[in-house]
Amino acid sequence: MKLQFLGAAQIVTGSSFLLEVAGKKILIDCGMFQGSKTVRALNYRNFLYEPASIDCVVLTHAHIDHCGLIPKLCKQGFKGKVYATKVTSELCGIMLPDSAHIQESDAEIANRKGERAGKKHVEPLYTVDDALAALAHFAPVAYNDELNLIPGVVVRFKDAGHIIGSAIVEVFVTENNETVKLLFSGDLGQPDQPIIKDPTIIDGADYVITESTYGNRLHLHYDKEDKLAEIINDTVDRGGNVVIPSFAVGRTQTLLFYLHKLWKENKISDIPVVIDSPLAIAVTQIFAHNTQEYDEEAAKLLSSIGGLPEMPHLIIAKTAEESRALNNMPGSKIIISASGMADAGRILHHLKHNLWRAEASVLFVGYQAEGSMGRRLVDGIKRVKIMGEEVGVKAKIYNLEGFSAHADRNQIMEWLSRINNPKPANIFLVHGEPIASYPLADLIGEKIKVSTYIPRYGDTAIIEGRTWRVEEANITIEPVAKDLEDFLSLAEAEYVQIKKRILNVVLREPDKLRDVAIRVEKVVRYMKKLMNDI
Repeated sequence: MKLQFLGAAQIVTGSSFLLEVAGKKILIDCGMFQGSKTVRALNYRNFLYEPASIDCVVLTHAHIDHCGLIPKLCKQGFKGKVYATKVTSELCGIMLPDSAHIQESDAEIANRKGERAGKKHVEPLYTVDDALAALAHFAPVAYNDELNLIPGVVVRFKDAGHIIGSAIVEVFVTENNETVKLLFSGDLGQPDQPIIKDPTIIDGADYVITESTYGNRLHLHYDKEDKLAEIINDTVDRGGNVVIPSFAVGRTQTLLFYLHKLWKENKISDIPVVIDSPLAIAVTQIFAHNTQEYDEEAAKLLSSIGGLPEMPHLIIAKTAEESRALNNMPGSKIIISASGMADAGRILHHLKHNLWRAEASVLFVGYQAEGSMGRRLVDGIKRVKIMGEEVGVKAKIYNLEGFSAHADRNQIMEWLSRINNPKPANIFLVHGEPIASYPLADLIGEKIKVSTYIPRYGDTAIIEGRTWRVEEANITIEPVAKDLEDFLSLAEAEYVQIKKRILNVVLREPDKLRDVAIRVEKVVRYMKKLMNDI
């Protein structure tokens, strides 16, 4: 058999793996690339296979970086089934049309601007109609049921504990009278999270394909509730808004869980909590209709009407007009809006109206991919461009760790260490940036004593029983230098702004020249020292 890595290879997004067995082709995930412009451009490249040649898709969960290119796949000729859990199928029923709406909107904006500049007409990656047509391919499968995909290949879904409906996928391949088990972690969840169950422990596998998003990091173990309350109360005291970019699936529901708990315990005031994401509202309703997926505490929290917490100060902004009206709403409020990486959606409007306000706070509660707006804000950028307008960053920026739906380094290691019967012949590390994957690979070799491989885009593993080798791909996706160039351009723009400010200060107050010169000299010395070993 062959396993080709077509996404989430040394980056976090675009999950997609092509398994070829006896002339049949099975796609594990078909995810969208997210992050910088360079990474997002990969969504427009041709697939490295003919979509019509794919026999079926096995989907781990409903996050767009795992399912977001399924409409494109169907649009270009895929005729088979998309196998996923019941809840994942339901979530995709709203996630994919919503993604298509964003594609159409982005294309419309690009064409409006491009027409004035004489640029070529841009087609959306796929349309709402394409997304709706793709949903007809979905075939729900229950956890723990064995599904015969093709002769000699059986799959089984196990709860991944990442988001509701998420799955670890066991794939049993029988060739030459020998059965080999491949284990795809999908996105592995954190244990002891509210609402959803812990990741399923798997006792054995011949090969593991595991995520490594937080392979170099540990989640902080602290009282998340108290820290959340502190940020909210400090912001209210300053008279500002708390703006929370949040993923519609999982993170928004977890935040509602904690906010309801803090309010019931009188740790925060009756500050309005605004859910400004039609997608998040629809997702929460799916949560409410699938009580089998979460625990008793969560079931009590969610009300029977719409599945939202019973908070009298909860506001639902369904329409664009209601969303815009929030800008004129007096007093402090908590605004939860998508997307979680602040790259698209209504959150951009709220950032545009709040980032420049010193009294406001922007709170990130999930992973921020390299190149995303969220990552740049967390990294401390002082000016950003939002919808064509430059905005200064004066709001307080928080990155509240511990809310992540991904397992950290030790949690991944604990999960991997339980796979002993049999112990893997190799572990492939995907869904992680190199800075995370390589330290995790070293730790696996040291502690678990299993070989690892970190694939590049297009690499193919040739597997014969418990013997394997890799055919490395010679595929250029986009030069990494382009991402660096984009980052340096941002740094250069920041330098220009600082230079103007310094010159204005010295022109107004010449006696400050010496002090400014000393500071600039220190900065230059520090930069030389910092870059000396590159």
